[in-house]
Amino acid sequence: MLFDFGGVLTTPVWDSFAAFCRTEGLEPDTVKDLFRSDPVALQDLRKLEIGEMTEYDFEQVFGKRLGLADPDGLIVSMFAGMEPEPAMVEAVRDIRRGGFKTALVSNSWSTDHYDRELLTELFDTSVISGEVRMHKPQPEIYRLAADRLEVTVEECLFVDDLQENC
Repeated sequence: MLFDFGGVLTTPVWDSFAAFCRTEGLEPDTVKDLFRSDPVALQDLRKLEIGEMTEYDFEQVFGKRLGLADPDGLIVSMFAGMEPEPAMVEAVRDIRRGGFKTALVSNSWSTDHYDRELLTELFDTSVISGEVRMHKPQPEIYRLAADRLEVTVEECLFVDDLQENC
């Protein structure tokens, strides 16, 4: 089984972004709207997610789009509201205890922002877009996860919170 992280094993990413916006004095949907309506903002996010843009560079350009005077630490602040979703974490534990192989498949730039101990406990392998230089929904990222689990793609079930990734 393949699982996304943010919004599946955590509280919704959009809620974290909204909390960040409120803290910064922005409309709650500002970040969400930028990613959904500004193709350049989404392109910059994709560059970050596949390792073509550094965290620093992303923070500078995205912070400018948001009108922030000091964008340093922007990424950590945007994701600070995400908390583990206990029911889903326990579901993955149950799946592993049931003898099924599990993989994390996440659009992210690194595992530095993850609880590594939890990843090791929950997953047989992790496929992070920034490390493999491809992102969901590219079919190759799912094939890589299946290959690492030594199963066929047809044997996999993928759980994500965004329809466009499924």
